[in-house]
Amino acid sequence: MLTTATVVAVALAYLGILFAIAWYGDRRADSGRSLIRSPVVYTFSLAVYCTSWTFYGAVGTAARRGIEFLTIYTGPTVVFLGWWFLLRKIARISKSQRITSIADFIASRYGKSALLGMLVTVIAMVGTMPYIALQLKAVSTSFAVLVNYNSFGDLSESLFATPSSLLSDAALLTAVGMAIFAILFGTRHIDANEHHEGMVAAIAFESCVKLLALLAVGFFVVFVLGSGAASGKAMETVWSDLISFPEGGASRFLTMTFLSMAAIVCLPRQFHITFVENVNERHLATASWLFPFYLFLMSLFALPIAAAGLALLSPDANPDFYVLTVPMTQGQQGLALLAFVGGLSSATAMVVVAAIALSTMICNDLVMPVLLRIRSLRLDERGDLSRLLLLIRRIAIFMVLLLGYGYYRLTGEGGPLAQIGLVSFAVAAQFLPAIVGGVFWKNATRAGAQTGLVLGFLTWSYTMLVPLLVRSGLLPDAILDPGPFGLGFLRPEALFGLSGWDPLTHALFWSMAANIGGYVLVSLYSQQDTLERIQATIFVDAFRRPPAEAQVWRRSAAFDDLYALLQRFSGPERAARAFRDYAAARGERFRDSPEADADMIAFVERQLAGSVGAASARGMVASIAKGELLGFDEVIAILEETQEVIAHSRELEQKSRELEATARELTRANQQLKELDRLKDDFLSTVSHELRTPLTSIRSFSEILSDREGIGATQADRYLAIISSETQRLTRLLDTILDLTRLEQGEADWRMARFDPKATLEDAIAATGGLFREANAELDVSIEPANRPLRADRDRMMQVYINLLSNAAKFCDPDKGRVAVIGRPAEGGYLVEVSDNGEGVSEEDQKQIFEKFAKARNRNTGRPSGSGLGLTISRHIVEHHRGRIWVRSTPGHGATFCVFLTEADAGDDAPALAPDLAGVK
Repeated sequence: MLTTATVVAVALAYLGILFAIAWYGDRRADSGRSLIRSPVVYTFSLAVYCTSWTFYGAVGTAARRGIEFLTIYTGPTVVFLGWWFLLRKIARISKSQRITSIADFIASRYGKSALLGMLVTVIAMVGTMPYIALQLKAVSTSFAVLVNYNSFGDLSESLFATPSSLLSDAALLTAVGMAIFAILFGTRHIDANEHHEGMVAAIAFESCVKLLALLAVGFFVVFVLGSGAASGKAMETVWSDLISFPEGGASRFLTMTFLSMAAIVCLPRQFHITFVENVNERHLATASWLFPFYLFLMSLFALPIAAAGLALLSPDANPDFYVLTVPMTQGQQGLALLAFVGGLSSATAMVVVAAIALSTMICNDLVMPVLLRIRSLRLDERGDLSRLLLLIRRIAIFMVLLLGYGYYRLTGEGGPLAQIGLVSFAVAAQFLPAIVGGVFWKNATRAGAQTGLVLGFLTWSYTMLVPLLVRSGLLPDAILDPGPFGLGFLRPEALFGLSGWDPLTHALFWSMAANIGGYVLVSLYSQQDTLERIQATIFVDAFRRPPAEAQVWRRSAAFDDLYALLQRFSGPERAARAFRDYAAARGERFRDSPEADADMIAFVERQLAGSVGAASARGMVASIAKGELLGFDEVIAILEETQEVIAHSRELEQKSRELEATARELTRANQQLKELDRLKDDFLSTVSHELRTPLTSIRSFSEILSDREGIGATQADRYLAIISSETQRLTRLLDTILDLTRLEQGEADWRMARFDPKATLEDAIAATGGLFREANAELDVSIEPANRPLRADRDRMMQVYINLLSNAAKFCDPDKGRVAVIGRPAEGGYLVEVSDNGEGVSEEDQKQIFEKFAKARNRNTGRPSGSGLGLTISRHIVEHHRGRIWVRSTPGHGATFCVFLTEADAGDDAPALAPDLAGVK
């Protein structure tokens, strides 16, 4: 049995681990060794989306409404897989504008409106309270289940009969603990970048824990419990109910999918983690597939756990806690405790991030704009205001958690977890038109955004919040039926007579219709001021224009005034570092000029925006900077000019890359020329040697014959035969050189006629038979007739075949020489292969062996053998016939020279080079 002390000890130990991870993450960040600069850590931090609703409530939804539970996973999956460009655009804008919250994002888009920021903050607070209440309900109830399940005859009763004092204390203690964690690691300092690295690292760790816990329960249910949960027939009935839509489920399925799509972008905590805490835009590329995969794993065992709960527990048992109660019925207390820790992780992550996000919004968009307008406080005369900002945020965190606890005490103890979560999802969806319209529609106005938000929020309150309060006993039942003041058409769940819909679909339809209608219509009939138009251009053209570096003011200010202003809100150390970095980036010295230009003023405003929000930053900088707002056309001109500079820079980079590529090509060409020059020198040396040897013989024997003293007739005939042989050798060498020259100049004579490759190849073998006998080489011949006639110059092709055969005889193994000759039809023509078992041709020589002057080296002398023109001439001959010649060789294992000729009907339309032959190795 799990005692209260055991559960509390495990919970405290786990929270201690989270504190240690967060502390370590902050220490690493302070030393410049960030833990969160990893796309995997970033992706796991996004799993703050998976709250106790997902951990517990998904199984509960599956048990109540079958596959409808998938909607909380399909929405984010669609956004991350199909709408990643929207996420990337928002991330780009958030970085350039120093956005600190969703309220700051919307306010910045619509002219840095303080009023709009306040409105978004209030709506976000109202919408988040139910979600925080949901987490407190899940933690306190799951705690009660673990410590009291043996105290009741029916396990399900523990969810309802537990004394309220125990639940209240557990929820309150949980809220206080989460508040302390959020304060320690979410409000350590006021930073322009607003990154809480320790908190993000802890959230990523929690995501791993809750996934592990849920998978452990799922594996137990599927692979250990298995079919033992119930009889086959009963389980079959359970599964048939789970995989079907409930009545009216299709429309509700689409509604919930849309809500979850909106929530992944518009929930304040999700916006904070996804965009504000993002340290590298490219991390979204990994998250676009890894986060959907994480959601898939979270949803993998929801149906099996729900099926086991329905089969094992009584109908009165609360399906929301099957993740706990199913292991407990099987005596798996350790597994149930692990599941409790997973649920605690889910709740803790959501509450902490939501509290930090809301505290930032409350400070920047509610409290500070009011305090700055109270002149009696004289904030502009105070030195360091960073402590005041931290105090406001810490108080806001406690206030948010206490409000969430209060909502839980009023309404949170009744109703499924999913129903409570949907209340927050529906509120968050009200931000979607202002966000999506703001980044894609330039003509959207501040008045339109304000109107849409007010109308959507009021409609949501009436159609969804009011029924929830009625069912909680806080409002009279008459509001629902027959309707306020007896007016049936004003019934919250059948507004204007639209009945028959699910209450959630009904509320979403009317609230979004009012929101979008007001947003679009008012935007069409209202005008933007200059700052609105500028911000609209920056947001919509985030990928086409420079990110807000162009200035929108023609103004100046004293450097000391700006420095003092930034010091008051960021602290002396951070302000000094920011100005030093700014000066270093521009190649200037710190405090180089007593007068700050528009660039420095804009820099200070961006730094302040990261601490107090865009609207407050604008007001504070405007109070000390003198000047006027530039005209819209002037700002666009600056943007375009900057864009042209960037484009020109990119063009120069492209030209530079092209020049580098050209230089590399020239280097390779130069190396080839050097190699050709070397080959030419080898050729001239070889030809000189080839010419000098017969000439020397001819000259010597001619001189001997001219003396005729002591020379007999027989000896004289032998000398004449040698002279004749050497003369023929000279003639062949000169003919080869002349032949190549004629081929290269296109002056060779060609006698094209019907050609029999088999007969020609056999004649070539007969002509070179003596060479193979001299080399003691074994000759294997396999020649097949051509399938179709070929046209070629027989003498020229005979020259090619003889050249290949003589080379094979020359370079085969000197001891056990073997040459194989194969002639066979191939697709579209005829293929001849001549292989030897010599040393082969190196990869380097294969690239140039058919070039002029290239030749293999003698294995004994290492010097080139022959004139080096035979293969070059062969290549010219084969290519003239629209064929192809190539070599295959592995050094040390011989070489194979291949010649392919096309069939006669290819004619003049045959390709210059035959295509690669299928099956040729």
